[in-house]
Amino acid sequence: MADEQSIRSYEALAEQEINDDQHAFSHHTQALNQIESVGDDAQDIRQHRYDCILNICDLYILQHKITLANVFIGKALQMAYDLQEQDKIAQCLDRRGEIKRLESDLDGALLDHNQSIEIKLKTNANEGLNIADSYGNVGNIYHEQGKYEDALLMYEKSLKIKLIAHGDNHPSIARVYCSMGSAYKNQGKYDDAISMYENSLKIELPVLGYNHPNIANTYNNMGIIYRHQCKYRDAISIYEKSLKIQLSTLGDNHPYVAGTYNNIGNVYNDQRKYDDAIGMYEKSLKINLSVHGDNHPITAATYLSIGSIYNDQGKYDDALSIFKKSLKIQSSKLGDNHPNVATTYYSIGVVNGNQGKFDDAISMYEKSLKIQLSAFGDNHPNIADTYEKMGNVSAYKSKYNDAISLYERAISIFVNAHLENHPNLANVYDNIANCYDKQNRYDEATAMRERSDAIRSNLQQLDTMNQSQASQDLVAAEDDMISDLSSKFDQPKQSEKTLNLRRDNDIHEQQSKNQEKQYFNAYIQALKQGSCKNKIIRAMYTGPQYVGKSSIMKVFTHQRLITSQDPTQIVDQSNKMVHLKVYKIKDRTTYNVRQIWENNVHQIVQLQYESQINNQQISKLIHSQTKTQNLIIADQDQIAIQSTIGDEDIMDKTSKLSHALIKSTDNNLFLQQCRDFFQYYYPSWLNKTTDDSQYAKIWDFGGHSIYHVTHQPFLSGNSIYILVFNISQKIHEKVQTRDGYPLNITYLQSIQEWLTSIIGSNGNHDKIIANIDNDQVQYSLPIVILVASHGDYMSSKQQGIDRFIKFERELRTNMPCYNSNIYSSRIIFNCNPDDDSDVILAEREQCSLRLHEIMKSFVQSLPFMCNPIPIRWYIIATILHTPLNSKDGEVVSSIINHVRATRVHKIMTVQQIKLLAKDFGLYESDNELIAMLNYLHDLGEIIFCQKSSQYGMVVTDVDWLLHVFRAIIQLQDCPSGSLEIQSLYEEASQTGKISTKYINYVFGPFELDDETKKSIVNLMETYDILCSIQSDNDQDECHYFVPYLLRPDVKSFDLSQYHVSELLYIGYEHKDIPYIPDGIYYCLLASCLKEWNNTKIELYYQCAKFYLTNNRYYIIIRKDNTHIALQYCYQKLVDPSSINFMESMVQTSIYKNRPHDIVKQKLSSLINDRMPKFKGAIARNYVRCNKCSNLTFIEDRNEPHGGNLIQCQNQICNMLFESQSMIDWMYLKPERDNGKLNHQLTNSSSIITINI
Repeated sequence: MADEQSIRSYEALAEQEINDDQHAFSHHTQALNQIESVGDDAQDIRQHRYDCILNICDLYILQHKITLANVFIGKALQMAYDLQEQDKIAQCLDRRGEIKRLESDLDGALLDHNQSIEIKLKTNANEGLNIADSYGNVGNIYHEQGKYEDALLMYEKSLKIKLIAHGDNHPSIARVYCSMGSAYKNQGKYDDAISMYENSLKIELPVLGYNHPNIANTYNNMGIIYRHQCKYRDAISIYEKSLKIQLSTLGDNHPYVAGTYNNIGNVYNDQRKYDDAIGMYEKSLKINLSVHGDNHPITAATYLSIGSIYNDQGKYDDALSIFKKSLKIQSSKLGDNHPNVATTYYSIGVVNGNQGKFDDAISMYEKSLKIQLSAFGDNHPNIADTYEKMGNVSAYKSKYNDAISLYERAISIFVNAHLENHPNLANVYDNIANCYDKQNRYDEATAMRERSDAIRSNLQQLDTMNQSQASQDLVAAEDDMISDLSSKFDQPKQSEKTLNLRRDNDIHEQQSKNQEKQYFNAYIQALKQGSCKNKIIRAMYTGPQYVGKSSIMKVFTHQRLITSQDPTQIVDQSNKMVHLKVYKIKDRTTYNVRQIWENNVHQIVQLQYESQINNQQISKLIHSQTKTQNLIIADQDQIAIQSTIGDEDIMDKTSKLSHALIKSTDNNLFLQQCRDFFQYYYPSWLNKTTDDSQYAKIWDFGGHSIYHVTHQPFLSGNSIYILVFNISQKIHEKVQTRDGYPLNITYLQSIQEWLTSIIGSNGNHDKIIANIDNDQVQYSLPIVILVASHGDYMSSKQQGIDRFIKFERELRTNMPCYNSNIYSSRIIFNCNPDDDSDVILAEREQCSLRLHEIMKSFVQSLPFMCNPIPIRWYIIATILHTPLNSKDGEVVSSIINHVRATRVHKIMTVQQIKLLAKDFGLYESDNELIAMLNYLHDLGEIIFCQKSSQYGMVVTDVDWLLHVFRAIIQLQDCPSGSLEIQSLYEEASQTGKISTKYINYVFGPFELDDETKKSIVNLMETYDILCSIQSDNDQDECHYFVPYLLRPDVKSFDLSQYHVSELLYIGYEHKDIPYIPDGIYYCLLASCLKEWNNTKIELYYQCAKFYLTNNRYYIIIRKDNTHIALQYCYQKLVDPSSINFMESMVQTSIYKNRPHDIVKQKLSSLINDRMPKFKGAIARNYVRCNKCSNLTFIEDRNEPHGGNLIQCQNQICNMLFESQSMIDWMYLKPERDNGKLNHQLTNSSSIITINI
């Protein structure tokens, strides 16, 4: 029959177009149309119709056109039932199961495939090929459910049948190998997986050719393994092969293409090429949304990939949002126990950890781990990663043994999975080493780091081997270039002079290129191992307000003195640098910190460059001697030719070696960025000599007491401090303004504030030997150089010296524990701006020379100046420091500008700095990164606050932060205009509280986004510069507690209507901590505010009154010079029963709640945290002797009545005295029976009436 022949011809054409979906679909459709036109219901026609419908369904399944596939499988299944042919019904059930699998209806798919198997078993087809396919289909379902062992069991059943039926080289067997490879891959058994994929390719390539979707799928799977093995170049290469096949055979809107885009994005993500990764993920997402919609597991997987980029970029809220979206899809479609769900839990845990939400992170990791252990068993690399993350959280919480245990579990998994050279394993070894460091197990820490270094060395060698082909290509390109140059000699003859000139120019040009190439190679080498000694230190001018610090700084840095100069606000980062090796009296040279860093980079690279040149010369010499011995019998011309060839050969080998080194670091350093940075530095290196100079960077601290609490972020233990005092004032006198107005603080107190803040905040107990005037003396760090101002007020030089000696004596007496930190220079500056006489100018020069010599002697002895600083630190510092716009005619590199514009922000997390360093090949380890940030903080280039979050906060623009701080705490100039704003200013100065409106107002000129505002407030809270409190009246309006903003003239408390206790003092022995600074006191008030959790706090100068609502009394906390003084008070009542009740309630509260112990504990905690120099000092309670007024410390006691006698510890007094404080503060057992009193209070508190 012609029609039947036509149908068969279309079917034959469709078979021939098996690799071309579109043509096959066309021929099957034509065959079906021909059948429909025949209208014959003969058995063979019905068979042809069924076959065409099933084939079209298969094509739609391949194209992931699920709706159309469902239509055709419905038709085919109905025909199978009509024909009552069990094998056809089983076929259709297999197709429908595959469609359900693609729809993520895995349970439904499993039901269809099992029904198919049941039919085939009943028809005795269990040894046939059909049941082998069904076993494979069930295996695929188990695979997607994460049941890999069950999947492998099904695949092995399928393989056994197919091997019997087809032998070893049939395409269907290749597909089983591919499926088994995927199961092994997901189990982390990479060697087994690669073996399966290679078996598959051996079969498929001869049969299907290189341009078939099955081949692309196998390539994709191999690429995933290469990525897990960190063979990124191999992974990208094989993914690109896969993508090329898929685009040509499946089109650009197929889910397989989306999967490959996603896989390539994963590699870019691993390489920190985030823009490239996002590009790939967006391509993948576009296809998946088009094919699957927004509620499909494959779409969820793409969301997960994008979220991982947000996490790496520090966009944690965005990452969490998209992870939760992915989790919702996965849970609804895959169930709660699918491995993909575990991955999302893990990802959420990582973000929680980055945000410092450690309990949430652990919860997510545990959920992930539970699913992973169920799906993968005990030895999957994903489980190792989860153990590592859990270990990181334990380590951060100082649970080092728990952390080590988790890390060791991770190591066991990596080793069992034969991943001994995996970079994650190196990270685990580093983490264990860090824990050992914390436990002082230094030898074990060293052993761990050696293992880590060995892994990274092996990875580098492996990467170098992988780049051998690239090196050969480069050599070939260089040979072509040499050939092109040689062809120039075939031009017509020119004059000998012209030829010589051209030859000289060519030689010079080639030499320049060779030199630049050698410098670049030296630069790459230096990035890995180059360093030089630190050359910069900060010199900080400190001291009371109005003593002339700024004037002395100007004299020392050769600046003009100004009459009535404005006082320094908080800190002035002067940007002045002083050359420490040579002090040039008339020198007006300005030293730029960036130029100094560039000089350091040049010095490091120059050493590497000279080392390379020396090695080449040695190689040439050896080579020349060898050539000479071999060519003795040759004539001179031949020897010259051979010698020239030998030199080129050596240069070629050197080029190859350097190229291999560069290529070996390609994955980490990103060669192009390295070249860009190199080009930024290289032009300035030519004709430059190395410089070993040292420099002091000058800072000027504001002395106003209002600024004391804000100084903490800017202090450093690795600095030199110049402490200035006014020689014309006595040490116990009040500090005076320029107009002679006395302030509330004495010079001694102000000096104590500075010394305690400077020395106490430094936990370094190191000592140095300094040689000054040939006198070697041991000093403690940090060093404080004592200098005097106002020498013009002294009638004679001797009077000034006598005053200076008296000042020294007072310091030794009042602050004995600081003696080893202080060097008394006896330098007295005359900084009268109206006196520029030759005598005074010469005197200033001599004072400056003397101060410079002292600073130089100390600096040369400091360990900080001897530490080797890696070249990487200078480059990162340059990136963070360099302004976007050029200044003073300097040319700013476009690459530096680009990086700053796109990657550097005024406030950054440590994680963001880490990613920046990684992206440009400047990251070595987390420990080194933290050390670098501490170094830059010590120099004042950044503010590094490690306590503000899990990883810490970095402010890259210190001047900007100072402007922000000044705007918040500077209240002298109340703005005109808005009465509301004026009232906010008035409220701050009268109450020591500021509102969010006030914060937003002062932030206005800075144009800050909400995240930056939040970061600034968080930073200030971390340093206790402010403390957030919730308003009683408006739950949405946050207020901040800033007691140092209170004006000194605010009236003191009126306690005439209160019963007031005797004072109890809290503090330390004079030899331990002679003074409690304002910063600690204000932090104590903030801490107590949080403890008692109410806003009913009243303030006046250095005094606060807290209301304890539940106990109906006030606690007063006052700063009393060297101690904290406590009182409590409660309202005076009229009714006797009310008086007794109130007295009993207060006494019971004091006895049971012991608020004085709470204050003492908080003071001790603050001292340990903010003043590590005094960590471990014991806080005590003191009472005042009523005989001599000295303070005597008391121990807790519970003695019978009459035991309030205490002996004064003043050796001169040594008298017994009665202490009412001990009675008031319940150090003695109260007369009333407490049980009876509590019973009375419980029964009467609800009905008592208090008459006032």
